Amino acid sequence: MPYESPTHSVERSLRATTGAKIVAGVDEVGRGAWAGPVTVCAAVTGLRRPPEGLTDSKLITVKRRNELAEALYGWVSAFALGQSSPEEIDELGMTAALRLAAVRALEGLPERPDAVILDGKHDYLGAPWRVRTVIKGDQSCVSVAAASVIAKVRRDALMAQLGGEHAAFAFQDNAGYPSPVHRAALEERGPTPHHRLSWAYLDDLPRWRHLKRTRSEPVDQPGLF
Repeated sequence: MPYESPTHSVERSLRATTGAKIVAGVDEVGRGAWAGPVTVCAAVTGLRRPPEGLTDSKLITVKRRNELAEALYGWVSAFALGQSSPEEIDELGMTAALRLAAVRALEGLPERPDAVILDGKHDYLGAPWRVRTVIKGDQSCVSVAAASVIAKVRRDALMAQLGGEHAAFAFQDNAGYPSPVHRAALEERGPTPHHRLSWAYLDDLPRWRHLKRTRSEPVDQPGLF
C-alpha cells in the first residue's frame, strides 16, 4: 500500500516558533498488549534525509522494519528507550505508566530536548516538557517515525526472548498482544509473571479471575472473547 513519506515540517516549525535546537520525536509500543512492558523511544534526528522507506512501524514488514532499525541506529543523532513494567502499569494505570516510560527515554538522551513531538492527540507527558502532539505523527514526522521503528523492533526482540521462557504463549509471534495461541495458553496455564494483571482479559478467565488487580486508573480494553 502506498504511503506518504514523513517530513521534517513539524521539527522545522518547532525550531522556528519556539527556538528549539534539539527536537525529540517520541512514540510508544505495547500500550494494548496483555503481556510485557510498554516501551517508549525518544529519537533526535536533525534535519537530514532519512533512510529510504521510513514510516510508521506498523505499516512495514518485519524484515523491512528490522533493516530500517539497523540503518536508523547509525543515522539518528541520538535515541534512548524507556519502559514501564507490567507491575508499574498495574499500579499506576496506563497514562501514568506511559509518562514514566517516556520520561525515562527522554532523560536517557545525551542532551535534554528543547521540544518533544508526541505521537497521537493526547499529551501524556505534560509540564515541564514542551510538547507538540501530532495525530499519526509516526507517519508524518521523521523523528517520530524513527522512534516508532526503533521502539517496535526493540520491544519485539524482548518479547521474543520472553517467549523462549514461556513457549506456549508464542510471544515471539504476538509480542504479548491478543492472538488465538495466546488466548488458549492463558485459559490453560493462566498469566505469566510478564502479564498485566489489571487487564480486562482476566474477567473472562474464571480459573484465573482471582489474580486480577484493581488498577488506579481505568483503561478501555477489549475482553478476551
